[in-house]
Amino acid sequence: MDSNFLLQAIIYLTAAVICVPIAKKLGLSSIIGYLLAGIVIGPYVLGFIGQEGQDIMHFAEFGVVMMLFLIGLELEPSKFWKMRKFILGLGSAQLIGTTLILFLGCLFFMDWKWKTSLAISLALALSSTAIVLQTLKEKGLSNTSVGRSSFAVLLFQDIAVIPILAFLPLLSTVNLEATSDAPQSIITGYSSWLQTLIVLGIISTIYFSGRFLLVPLLHIIAKTRLQELFTASALLLVIGVSYSMQLVGLSPALGAFMAGVVLANSEFRHELEGNIAPFKGLLLGLFFLGVGASINFNLIVENPLFIFVFGAVLTFVKFAVLFVISRINKKN
Repeated sequence: MDSNFLLQAIIYLTAAVICVPIAKKLGLSSIIGYLLAGIVIGPYVLGFIGQEGQDIMHFAEFGVVMMLFLIGLELEPSKFWKMRKFILGLGSAQLIGTTLILFLGCLFFMDWKWKTSLAISLALALSSTAIVLQTLKEKGLSNTSVGRSSFAVLLFQDIAVIPILAFLPLLSTVNLEATSDAPQSIITGYSSWLQTLIVLGIISTIYFSGRFLLVPLLHIIAKTRLQELFTASALLLVIGVSYSMQLVGLSPALGAFMAGVVLANSEFRHELEGNIAPFKGLLLGLFFLGVGASINFNLIVENPLFIFVFGAVLTFVKFAVLFVISRINKKN
C-alpha cells in the first residue's frame, strides 16, 4: 500500500477517533478502543497497515517513558523513600509468588524443561505498567489505596526487569553473542563489578545533575518566556535521561521515572507536567493502537484452546496471588 506519511496518519487517527468513543460509550476503557482500532486497521482485518504496526511501536513506546516521567513528577523523593518498604514488600511478594506458581505449573503440567519454565514464568509474572496505570487513571483510582498498591507492585516490576534481563542469558541454550540482533549496551564487554559501578555512576549523575544542573538550566530557559523552548527542553530532558539509561542496558522508562522524582520538588513541576502530558497521551494511544495492529491472529487461530486456557489460568494465578497479598496487608 502507499507508504505516504500523511495517509498513514489519517488511517491511525481516523481509527482512533471512531473506535475509542465507541468503547467509552460501551463503558469500556479507552485502551480497549485503541486496541480494537489497531486490530481493525491491522493486517488481519482490513489490512490498511502491515509491518508498519510493529515498526511504529519503537516510536510509540516513548509514550510509556513519558508516562513514568510524569508519575515521577507527582512523587516527591521523601514520599518515595517512605514507600520503599511498601514497594519492596508488595512487589517482591507478587513477583516471587507468581513466578513460583507458574514455574511449578509449567514444569509439571506442561512438561517443559526447567530452564524454559523459569524463563517463561519470569516473563509472565510481569505486567504492563502502561495499561494498568492508564486504567487506574481513567477509573479515578490512582490516589486510592488500591491505586497506590498497584503502583508499588508495578514499580518493583520495572526495577526487577534489570536483574531478570541479566539472568535470562544464563538460561539460554543459544549463543546470544553470535546473534547479530541481540541487544547490547556499551558496557557489555566489561566485568560485572565494573558494570555495576558504571550503572551506579549513571544513576548518581542523573540525581545530582537534576538537582544542581537541570533546575538552574530551566531557570535560564524560563527567563526567555518562550513556551516552545521550555517544551523542547522538557522533551530533551526525558529523551536524554532515557537514552543514557539505555546505553548502559537499563530501562529507559525507569530512568525517566527517576528524573521525574528528582524534579518533583522543583518549582517547574507543574509546567513540565503541562508541557509533556499532551505528548504522553497521544503517544500512549499510538502505542496501544500499534499493539492491536501487531497481534498475530494466525497464531490464535492455530492454537485457540491452548491460548485461551493458558490466558485464563495466568489471569487466575495473578488474581489469586494479589488477593492473598492484599489480605495479608489488609488492603481492600
